[in-house]
Amino acid sequence: QVLLVESGGGLVQAGGSLRLSCAATGRTFSNYNMGWFRQAPGKEREFVAAISWNGGNTYYADSVKGRFTISRDNGKNTVYLQMNSLKPEDTAVYYCAADSRARTLQAMVVMTSSSGYWGQGTQVTVSS
Repeated sequence: QVLLVESGGGLVQAGGSLRLSCAATGRTFSNYNMGWFRQAPGKEREFVAAISWNGGNTYYADSVKGRFTISRDNGKNTVYLQMNSLKPEDTAVYYCAADSRARTLQAMVVMTSSSGYWGQGTQVTVSS
C-alpha cells in the first residue's frame, strides 16, 4: 500500500551536512508514523529516528540526538532526515520505513522487514 524511495545520500567530509528525503507513493502516507534506520557494512540495521503521523512527536537514537533532525511534509508525501556534524561512524546505507501497526515511536526501534514498509536505501559516506 506504501512504496518508499530514498534519495540525497552521497560523500561528505566529517563535520559536513546532508539532507535525506524519502518520497512515498500511495494515498495514506499521513496515516503512518515514519522512521529512519541505517546499516553499516558488517553490522545489523539500527534505529536512527522516528516521527509521529502528524509530525508532533519525534524520537532519536542517542548516537544522533542533537545532530540529526527528522521532519515530514504530508502534503508532499515526504519525510526528511537532516544530518549535521557528520562523523565517519555515520557511514551506512540509510533506509526509511513506514509503521503499519500503530506502534509507539519507541517501539519502532525494533521494526523488522516483516513489520512495516521499507525503502531500498541510500548510501551515506563520511570521510575523515
